[in-house]
Amino acid sequence: MDLTKLRHIAWMMLLILACATVQAQDNDMILNRPYADTKRVHFGFSVGMNFQNMAITNNGFVAEGGFATAGGEEWYADVPAISPGFSVNVLADYRIAEHFNLRISPGLYFGNKMVRFLNHRGDPEWADQSHYKRSQNVKSTYIVVPVDLKMSAKRYHNIRPYFTAGAMYTGDLAKDRSEQFKLKNSDVMLTVGMGCDFYMPFFKLCPEIKFCFGLNNILDRNRPDLEDNPEEMRFTQSVSKIKNNMVVVTFFFE
Repeated sequence: MDLTKLRHIAWMMLLILACATVQAQDNDMILNRPYADTKRVHFGFSVGMNFQNMAITNNGFVAEGGFATAGGEEWYADVPAISPGFSVNVLADYRIAEHFNLRISPGLYFGNKMVRFLNHRGDPEWADQSHYKRSQNVKSTYIVVPVDLKMSAKRYHNIRPYFTAGAMYTGDLAKDRSEQFKLKNSDVMLTVGMGCDFYMPFFKLCPEIKFCFGLNNILDRNRPDLEDNPEEMRFTQSVSKIKNNMVVVTFFFE
């Protein structure tokens, strides 16, 4: 995801936090749920949006033959646009100390990534556009298990900002085996985030934004299904590695 999109998402989240802070300060004479943070263990759930992306490293592989006049086709892949997906989690929170909590929030992330392939040696004026550009819709249904350390500031009336850092396991249940790219089922991501606890009369509302960075190369280069189909195998050969990236905007109810 490019920096402009990341800034837009971050500013949207900060605006939500600022509006909620103003609302909370209007009622700061009433201390809601004063003992909520003293519980050793508490539970909750969350709903939100995820914005999935892939960091693709192209290697400049030139496929033999094809329509190109320079001896072959040279394909490059990228993700030009980001589409929002839906997220739902359950939460278990363990209080370690006054300002530190360990949080586990398994759940499901639904989303997709549209991958675009362009032949850099091709001609956009060709009648057969499949030799110049292709696309693949990579649909994902992730089972996620995030484990985060929550580091909270001191509570001020009915608000309490915090930061998180941790790791997240992802397992993908939705795979298109016959497409150009075949991706591995599992990954581990490092995560950092920020949010704010808003103490309501009957629950805590915790809007949060989290940035997730995949550690593994999820491109599966073992494609026996394409041994007799070089026209499709060229896309896998043109890429060295693919790593997952994700931005998650979540609203916890605790």
